[in-house]
Amino acid sequence: MWQLRPVPHYVLSNVYQRVWGARLVVRRRNSCVVCDGSGVPRKAHRRSHTLCRTARRRNAARGAEAEQNVQLFLRWAAKQRWPAAGGQFYRRSPVPYQVCSARKTPRRHDYGVELPVDGEAGVVEVSEIRGIQGLLGFIDACPTPFHVVDRAAAVLRSSGFTELNEADEWPDASGSRFVRRGGSLVAWRHQNCEAGFRIIGAHTDSPNLRVTAQPDTGQAGYRQLGVEVYGGALINSWLDRDLGVAGRLATLAGQRLFQIDQPVLRVPQLAIHLDRDVNKEGLLLNPQTHIVPVWGLGLRTPGEFASVVAEAAGVDADEVLAWDAMLHDLTPSTVAGIDGDFIHAPRIDNQVSCWAGLHALIDAPADSPPSAVLCLFDHEEVGSTSAQGAASTLLPTVLERIAGSRGALHPALARSLCVSADGAHATHPNYPERHEPDHHFAMGDGPVIKRNANQRYATDAVGEAAFAAVCEKAGVGHQLYVHRGDMPCGSTIGPFAASATGVTTVDVGVAQLSMHSAREMCGAQDPLDFAVALSAFLSVAD
Repeated sequence: MWQLRPVPHYVLSNVYQRVWGARLVVRRRNSCVVCDGSGVPRKAHRRSHTLCRTARRRNAARGAEAEQNVQLFLRWAAKQRWPAAGGQFYRRSPVPYQVCSARKTPRRHDYGVELPVDGEAGVVEVSEIRGIQGLLGFIDACPTPFHVVDRAAAVLRSSGFTELNEADEWPDASGSRFVRRGGSLVAWRHQNCEAGFRIIGAHTDSPNLRVTAQPDTGQAGYRQLGVEVYGGALINSWLDRDLGVAGRLATLAGQRLFQIDQPVLRVPQLAIHLDRDVNKEGLLLNPQTHIVPVWGLGLRTPGEFASVVAEAAGVDADEVLAWDAMLHDLTPSTVAGIDGDFIHAPRIDNQVSCWAGLHALIDAPADSPPSAVLCLFDHEEVGSTSAQGAASTLLPTVLERIAGSRGALHPALARSLCVSADGAHATHPNYPERHEPDHHFAMGDGPVIKRNANQRYATDAVGEAAFAAVCEKAGVGHQLYVHRGDMPCGSTIGPFAASATGVTTVDVGVAQLSMHSAREMCGAQDPLDFAVALSAFLSVAD
């Protein structure tokens, strides 16, 4: 079971707000820092404690409720083995942080277990990811592929799965197992190869802004952070948003995850007074110069980013050797629409598929054929050609080790089916002309089977018929998607999985709008129906 480590003030505030639904004011030496769960920690009144005194007076006027909340929080923190004594919380420095006051605010989400500061999610009960609220919590807890894998591993452990190490011998890979490689994961339930494999593939990455190797920069009196565009991001959607940063650190002692869910970054858009033709000619953004986020005032400070993320990860800055870090939108995922028909969230492409596939694998029969396999790949948004991408040897080698030999593997593959689960473009109400006129489809009408004559999707007639039968068995509708012939078509992990294994593969996904935006939308019922369909797929033996 994981234990929380000494944490910086913004992590402390974040955990406090999620657990108790309250804002937290903390005091540090000769400065006051406000961590209110929605604003940048602000330093103020270095020579006095005016802010803290004001907070105390406000709480005194409101009664003893706030102080009671603080005491409850202190007792909860003590149970988590935080180094708390007399209201003092210590960093590694050690510089004390003191809880001064707190007040109630609306909760962000009731999705249960927090990711620990050191990035080891430990065990997360399956109930924590069930239903729509479970999906929203899953997305909010997973701003990077590494957090997706960490969260999935935690859920699998709570469901009786055992983790294997790729570098070890696997004398027996039967049962419920999983293996991780960076931002990718393969999990399975296996007894024998008689009925072949039922494989679900999805990807853990999403288009975003990623931190450069030497990110500390700035000009015009601002401290900024150097970033690169990852994948086919809609860059304009990252403007004027409250952004956090998360990822993994490489240290001498190994890898550590970190996650700063505070609005420490923002990419400010140019005012219309300085770009009068923007609404006529469109917004043109240079990815090198126009999307550099701001995160402070003053001269740039070399090593500042390393210090900040090291503190968030609970390690010393001089231990940090490198990082894979990326920005994420802090707006909580939510159910939306006048009748609650939609989900608005970041990374719907493709964490909805990861979530649905995880559901299906957990619910799959543990002791009967076919063997159920879930593959979550990284780097789909940039072509899948990496050590942990769908074009790597990860899936073929794991399947061979599960089967025990190539002699057992090849007949099993001939009896196998694969679903490549990825988002599909719902017909846009404002741009219907951008879609193939005879293949319009909508949210709320079930999973979408995607076909392309040039094999940008792996679906053929056999795969389409197989998944359509699965949907009928599950009592779920399905739809068909074909891209416009005069527009380039995107692709998925499907063609890579099909070519690497020779398994009949069908590309399927949830209908969505705003794909590759910092914030996307899909139907509220569709992820649930997709999970049901994938569960039925894993139980089909013929």
